[in-house]
Amino acid sequence: MTSTPDLALRSGRRRRVVGLLGLLLLAVVAVLLSLGLGAQTLHPGEVWRVLLSADGSDASALVWELRAPRTVLGVAVGLALGVAGALIQGHTRNPIADPGLLGVSAGASFAVVVAIAVFGVDSFGGYIWFAFAGALVTSVVVFAVGSGGRNGPTPVTLALAGMAIGALLFSFTSSILVTSPETLNVFRFWVVGSLAGRDLDTAWQVIPFIAVGLVLAAANAPALNTLGLGEDVARALGQSVPLARVVGVAAIMLLTGAATAACGPIGFVGLVVPHLARALTGPDHRWLLPFAGLLGVVAVLLADVAGRLVARPAEVQTGIVLAVAGAPFFIWLVRRVRLVQL
Repeated sequence: MTSTPDLALRSGRRRRVVGLLGLLLLAVVAVLLSLGLGAQTLHPGEVWRVLLSADGSDASALVWELRAPRTVLGVAVGLALGVAGALIQGHTRNPIADPGLLGVSAGASFAVVVAIAVFGVDSFGGYIWFAFAGALVTSVVVFAVGSGGRNGPTPVTLALAGMAIGALLFSFTSSILVTSPETLNVFRFWVVGSLAGRDLDTAWQVIPFIAVGLVLAAANAPALNTLGLGEDVARALGQSVPLARVVGVAAIMLLTGAATAACGPIGFVGLVVPHLARALTGPDHRWLLPFAGLLGVVAVLLADVAGRLVARPAEVQTGIVLAVAGAPFFIWLVRRVRLVQL
């Protein structure tokens, strides 16, 4: 005879599986909308036809050369930011933390400004690697500084180190931009956060790093559940707390660094999406991470589509759309006292 706890467990797992399949379907719909909508609207049947067989028509060129690259990149970046946001909130136990807390965005921005002002790099393909290197180096420095105490890396020390180093790099970036209008003119197209103007080569450059980050995140999920019980309990259960922190921070560095390098700083996805996912799954990170990743894909792609439609034939950058939509949610979020504890 099946006990009541077993029935509840099976029912909860079934709901999560159904929810995950529903989100996967929603992500597919968002992909089709991204391929079909813009300054020129394509019927879903026409999109499907040219996807199956590129025939050299205007519709085929529009889908394959313009919309497919930004859609692929949107899927990768949405996955990366959604999962990274869930990881950083879990590791810091801070419900208003986002992936930029480790100084990733500040490091990438500073590296791009240096690339433009010092080395004369003026193409996106040229400074994507500067952005990625800056993001990774800054994250390593933040982790090293946050690990300097007797207790090693803790949520508080990592957050404080990230805020301090991020503020320092922001001041350096601002000082260069103030004294170099030419650098500002180039930098402003990257820093706003957008999927536009990227080709498939850009996506293939960052996807391997995102893939490794996702693997590390999946491996870190059980440990993160244990850490949620408290570090003392986690140690009593045989969990290596320093190892769990290192793996988690490495995943956040790779995911956020790659996404920021490819599209510029895109805010609110890593902050808002994990809360929506947590409302559907509860605190179990084995389910929370895939839900957050798929919700991130939907959020980024729908924001990109909305940006194309509200001002067509021109467009509003994805980062701006997400900021406009995410700010009201953030205000609502900080007013909900019960979401403060993770």
